[in-house]
Amino acid sequence: MITQELEQLRTLEEKLWISEWRFNLEWLDTVLADDFFEYGRSGRIYTRQECLDLPQFQIDAAIPLQDFRARFISDDVAHVTYTSIMTHEGKKDFGLRSSIWVRKDGQWKLKFHQGTPSHPKI
Repeated sequence: MITQELEQLRTLEEKLWISEWRFNLEWLDTVLADDFFEYGRSGRIYTRQECLDLPQFQIDAAIPLQDFRARFISDDVAHVTYTSIMTHEGKKDFGLRSSIWVRKDGQWKLKFHQGTPSHPKI
């Protein structure tokens, strides 16, 4: 069961890094919890509505997500961590990522996300 849940969470996180899913507002509206917020890699705080209102752009992120882990705090709460690698203007940007997912009515909802600037592993 945990393996199946791990793969569901991995798929959801990876879709957030694919433009076609990230900017599909109907899908994103079902994934973000009503009280979702994010501490961005930039240090900016984003509300749920700000995330829904972001203008569309092309995301160039490495998939599968590097070092993906999920720790189950309870049957319906998971803490997900991974390293993001994005290419922007020919430069790779690395970030340590942390998400809290809560299962509500059988569906995983993203409640919180944080990105922290990082460096490549040596």
